[in-house]
Amino acid sequence: MTGNLSELRRRFLLRYDDLKLRLTRRLGSAELAGDALQDTWLRLETADGAAVVRHADSYLFTVAVNIARDRRRAEARRLTSNEVDALLDVADEAPSQIDVAEGRSEIRALEGILLELPPRQRAILLAARLDDMPRAEIARRFRISVRLVQRELLQAQNYCAGRLKRNFDCTLAVRETSLLKNNADVADARFPAHDDE
Repeated sequence: MTGNLSELRRRFLLRYDDLKLRLTRRLGSAELAGDALQDTWLRLETADGAAVVRHADSYLFTVAVNIARDRRRAEARRLTSNEVDALLDVADEAPSQIDVAEGRSEIRALEGILLELPPRQRAILLAARLDDMPRAEIARRFRISVRLVQRELLQAQNYCAGRLKRNFDCTLAVRETSLLKNNADVADARFPAHDDE
C-alpha cells in the first residue's frame, strides 16, 4: 500500500501541469486551482497509505476538485472586511449612564410637578395621557362635561410644561456655568435665589 501512495505522489508530480490546466478550466481560477493542488499534495504527504487507487489521474483530480469546493464554501461563510467593518460600526443605542441618570431626574421632577396639581386635574391628566382614556369616558368618570375635561387637561399640561421648562432652563444654566468655571469654583458657586420677602 505504501507503494500505491508513493506511486500517487510520483504521478502527481509528473501530471501536475496537466492537472492544474484541467482544474483551472473546471474552477475558472488558476489561483484556486494552484491552492487546491497544493492542499492535495499535503494530503498525499500526510496520508497513511491505507487506500488502493486504480485510476491515479482521476483520483488526484477528484481530490483537488473537492478541496477547491470546500475552500469556496469556507470562503462564502467568511465575512468580507467591509462586512466586518460594518458590524463594528454599529452604534450602541443603549442609553449612557448619564442619560439614564438625567432621565430618572426628569421623572422625579415630573412626579413632583404632578403632585403640585389639584387632585382632579392630576387624575384627568393621568387618565388622558397615561391610560389613554377617551375624553368622554373621563367626563363620565368625574361627572363633568367633556369641555371641562378638555379645559382641565389643557391647564394641567400647560402647568407641567411650564414647570418642566423652568427646571430644564435651570439645568442648562448649571451645566453652562460648570463648563465655564473650574471644578473648585463650581463647588463654591452660588446661584441667586428668588426674593420671597
